[in-house]
Amino acid sequence: MKKFSVFSFLKSFFFVSTAFCISASAQVTKETYKKAEYFLTNSIQKEIYNLEVIPNWIKDKNAFWHVTYTKEGKRFLLTDISKKETKNAFDHELLTKLLNEATGDSLKSIELPFDKIKFKVDDKIEFEWKNKNWEFDNQKLSSTQIPKSADNRGLSPDKKWRAFTKNYNLFVENLETTEVFQLSFHGKKDYEYGTFYGWSDIVEGENGIRPEQFYVRWSPDSKKILTQISDLRMGEKMYLLDFSKDEKFRPNLLSYYRGSPGDTTLVKKIPVIFDLDTKKETKLLSLTTPHFMPLDLAWEKNSEALTGTYFHRGYKQFDILDIEANTGKIRTVYSEKEQTHIEYNTMFQKLKGDKFILASQQSGWNNLYLIDWKTGKIILNLTPGEYVVNRVLYVDEEKNQLYFMAAGREKGRNVYYQHLYSVGLDGKELTLLTPENAFHEIYVSEDKKFVVDNYSTVNQTTKSVLRDLASGNIFMQISEADISSLKAKGYQSPQQFSAIGKDGKTEIYGIYYVPTDFNPKKSYPVIDYTYTGPFIDITPKTFKGGLIGLQQPMAELGFVVLTVDGMGTFGRSKAFQDVSYRNLGDGTTEHVLAIKQLAKSKPFLNIQKVGIFGHSAGGYDAARAMLLHPDFYKVGVASAGDHDHRMEKAWWPEMYMGYPVGDFYHQQSNITNAANLKGKLLLAHGAIDENVNPSATYKFAEALIKAGKDFDMFIWPSRNHNFGRTTGDYFT
Repeated sequence: MKKFSVFSFLKSFFFVSTAFCISASAQVTKETYKKAEYFLTNSIQKEIYNLEVIPNWIKDKNAFWHVTYTKEGKRFLLTDISKKETKNAFDHELLTKLLNEATGDSLKSIELPFDKIKFKVDDKIEFEWKNKNWEFDNQKLSSTQIPKSADNRGLSPDKKWRAFTKNYNLFVENLETTEVFQLSFHGKKDYEYGTFYGWSDIVEGENGIRPEQFYVRWSPDSKKILTQISDLRMGEKMYLLDFSKDEKFRPNLLSYYRGSPGDTTLVKKIPVIFDLDTKKETKLLSLTTPHFMPLDLAWEKNSEALTGTYFHRGYKQFDILDIEANTGKIRTVYSEKEQTHIEYNTMFQKLKGDKFILASQQSGWNNLYLIDWKTGKIILNLTPGEYVVNRVLYVDEEKNQLYFMAAGREKGRNVYYQHLYSVGLDGKELTLLTPENAFHEIYVSEDKKFVVDNYSTVNQTTKSVLRDLASGNIFMQISEADISSLKAKGYQSPQQFSAIGKDGKTEIYGIYYVPTDFNPKKSYPVIDYTYTGPFIDITPKTFKGGLIGLQQPMAELGFVVLTVDGMGTFGRSKAFQDVSYRNLGDGTTEHVLAIKQLAKSKPFLNIQKVGIFGHSAGGYDAARAMLLHPDFYKVGVASAGDHDHRMEKAWWPEMYMGYPVGDFYHQQSNITNAANLKGKLLLAHGAIDENVNPSATYKFAEALIKAGKDFDMFIWPSRNHNFGRTTGDYFT
């Protein structure tokens, strides 16, 4: 038997994921790598024509523009809805010629160096490039220097006031009289008004200067301000060492605050209301929240109250709040509790007439409820049934219609396919508006009359159409994706499959990719691309999703690559997702079952040679799979892995692993289970990763060493969570 080998593929701009050769039947050569690199997203995007339409609606015109690749190259296209016509938005060749004359560059019309345009009167277009504003009318080109943008942060709606911070306190300036008023007087370093602690607020050393952050929310009448105090006094820091600074001969210490699960010494945010007339400060102390948890408050139109959503720590209780702006009195309008968790991205929209719409899983499925604002009583479930509402698109209160996206309602279809629906606010006449058996991606026009619908599956090309919103009827065809160039190179779209989960009855879904020289009579090692986080389903559902990513490039190296959405992941019922509650370490068990079941009908799968890779939470998965199923997964690559959830950022482990922290964290730690390793494992991490601190990888490595286990390790000194460039082969 040939020895196992590993090479790493680092995806441009986004993250590192790694493929590996597990006794591949054919030798991997430089030409093989070139073919694999061809299928990286940045390489193939120029040979995928009309992949999708993302509309940019033009104000006061019945039209939109979008940018795409066609056989003529990168093109800006204009769709005139009245004429049912899509054409070039401008003369690309003439504009290129004029730009080259004006700048001395050698631009090509197939790849103009900007991505955004703005339509002005008389169909002139405007765009920014090389620090200039350019204007083109299909005949002449002119440019002006981009003026230094005004700092409009803190500007009141009536444009008469500007809020700003100074010496950790909040001030306002009257822009008509230039008079300045100080609103807060107790601010100091680490107890700071008008700011927030940013996700990447890294400082040099212990006491370096933190990046400036600013947070104020003016009331609509410009008489009050909602802001917050960022309280860092009890926070504990995490640390990084940057070894890559060329001008230094010793590592550079970096520090930042990041709460971990169960921490009590945290950075906190305290919401505060200021009244400009009285200069009164009202602290909402009962809403003091750890910096990693959401607290979404918004002004009512009358400026007399704030409404918002509040999660209790651990995400088992969620409140809708009504706050009197003058007194700070808080009324809990509605409260919901769960034994496991409540999703933090709950949809909430207040309506006229003292009602609101709320998404809730209380029925076991994510439905939309109409609730009385005064009493908090549920009026009715607007979307009853065993399916998942994904998004509220638009509420037409004049016509009492609600438009929303949902998945799993149409029988006999992939349960993840999203469709557009409408329903009356009385719960009647729920109507499917996009009947095609596909995944629909919808963009609503500004006048709410039309939607652009890109519908596809992983193996059915994207069709882009314009629909009438109210009826769902197709108003005009816009385009259809063309991958003839890829097909000429042997490309085959990924194939869907399903399997039965570990409960013996639930259907789970996945897809697999094959190389362009695929021969079903041969035997192929299997690579499992994993990310079993409960807040996501990673298996692509759309044609675009099936094209981009690392799966096809890895398949080109002689593998069958697959992804699976097992029980415990996002997008299905509450019970389906809750399988992973306090049980994140078991995410790949169903991958094993799915691969074994698929192999029964696909004999080209060699399940004696199975590898796994993942990044971030997927890095944890990959290593965990090697420890939990050591006789099944022979090779693993775990990049930027959060190998012990007690060392992670707190928000999602506390939601899905539970709060307070219990022994289940210890039991499912890769560090705790390091002695189970049998196969070949590569650990990779960026040395200055502030998202998933590399200490988790170091601790896991130390545990493997203590257990006498051999493994490979790669630390990228100058990278954070997002790994860059392609490196070719590694450990081949």
